[in-house]
Amino acid sequence: MKSKKKIVLAYSGGLDTSIILKWLQENYKSEVIAYVADVGQKIDKKKIIRNAKKFGVKSIIIHNLKNTFVKEYVYPMIRGHAVYEGAYLLGTSIARPLIAKDQIRVAKKFKAYAVSHGATGKGNDQVRFELGYHYFGPKIKIIAPWRIWKLKSRTDLINYAKKHGIPIPKDKKGSPPFSIDDNLFHTSTEGKVLENPKNSAPKLIFQRTTDPEKAPSKPTFVTINFKNSDPIGINGVKLSPSKLLEKLNQLAGKNGIGRVDLVENRFIGIKSRGVYETPGGTLLINAHRAIESVTLDKETMHKKDSIMPRYAELIYNGYWYSKERFKLQKIIDQKKSRVNGSVKLKLYKGNITIQSRITNSNAYSMKKVSFEENKTFNKSNVERFINFHKKKLR
Repeated sequence: MKSKKKIVLAYSGGLDTSIILKWLQENYKSEVIAYVADVGQKIDKKKIIRNAKKFGVKSIIIHNLKNTFVKEYVYPMIRGHAVYEGAYLLGTSIARPLIAKDQIRVAKKFKAYAVSHGATGKGNDQVRFELGYHYFGPKIKIIAPWRIWKLKSRTDLINYAKKHGIPIPKDKKGSPPFSIDDNLFHTSTEGKVLENPKNSAPKLIFQRTTDPEKAPSKPTFVTINFKNSDPIGINGVKLSPSKLLEKLNQLAGKNGIGRVDLVENRFIGIKSRGVYETPGGTLLINAHRAIESVTLDKETMHKKDSIMPRYAELIYNGYWYSKERFKLQKIIDQKKSRVNGSVKLKLYKGNITIQSRITNSNAYSMKKVSFEENKTFNKSNVERFINFHKKKLR
C-alpha cells in the first residue's frame, strides 16, 4: 500500500492551528506531522498532544530550542543593538527564522513534501517563515492556508471548528481575541481595542511586566557579566543563555521595565499597532551598550551605529539568512573579543540607571580624561585640530 504524502505543520495546539491541521487533512489528503518549536512560549504539552491525537496525528514533535534561540539568534542581535523604528526589539522577528529552519529539518527527516504555517495574510510572519523555508528547503512546497482557503472571517472559523468537533475557548467565541505571540525574549499583543491608535492599552494585556506605578518602591540592583560581547552570568554566577534571560525577565518584569507601545510600518506595506514586553532584552541592550562604551574604540562603535537601522530592518523583514545580514553581522562582531567585563544596573519603577562599568580593557583611559595635569594628553595639539576643522566649514 502506497504511503500518504506528508506535511509538517507549525502547530500550537490552539484553535487556529487545529483548524489548519484538519483543513490540511481534508484538502491535501496527506499525513500531517504536528511540529512545535519551544522557544520559551507558554506550552501545554499534554493539551498539544491530546488535540493533535484527536485528528489521528501519529507524529507530534516538540523540540526545545530555548538555548539555541538565545545563544544563536538573540545574542547576535543584541551585539548589533538592533532596534526597529526606534523602539521595537524584534522579539517576534528573531524567533521565526529559527522555527523555520528547524521545521525544514523535521520535514527532511520525515521526507515530507510540504510545510505549513498559521501566519495570516496581512502579517509579517508569513514572509519570515517562508524566506526561512526557502533558504533551507527550496524544493519543499509551502502551504499558507490563510492566503488560499475560503474561511474569510472569525465566524467562518468558529463554524468550521464546530463542524469538526474542534474545542473553542470561551474567549474566542464571538469577537476575535487579542493576537498574542510570546517567546523567551518577549510578548507581543495586537488586535481588538489596540487597532485604534487613540485607545490606551488596557492593563489586562500586560503579562510579563508590573505596572511601573505599582512596582517595588525599593530599587533592584543587578550586575550582568560579559565575555566576548555576550552575557555569560548575573552577579558573577555563570548561567546558560536561556536561564540568564529567564532571570533577567523576572528582575526587569517585577520592576516594570520593557514596555513599548508602537505603531510600526510592516514589510508588506500597512501600519499596525503592537504592545511589546521585552523586560530582560531591555536590560541586555542597555548593559551591552554600556560595556562597549569602555571597551571599543570610537570608529568601531560609530560604524555599528551607522549600520544598525539597516541590520534591524533586515531582521524585521525576515532576511536573517540573507547575504547582507551575514555581512553586517561580520562587521558587528569584528572586535567582539574586546568586549569583556561587567555592568551594574539599577532597576526602579520602569527605569534603568547605569551604576558602574568594570573592565580590564585599556580603551578607556582615566589618565587622559582626568582634570589633573598629566603628560598623557597634549593639549597644545587641540588648537591645530580645531583650526584644521575650521577650514572644512568653508
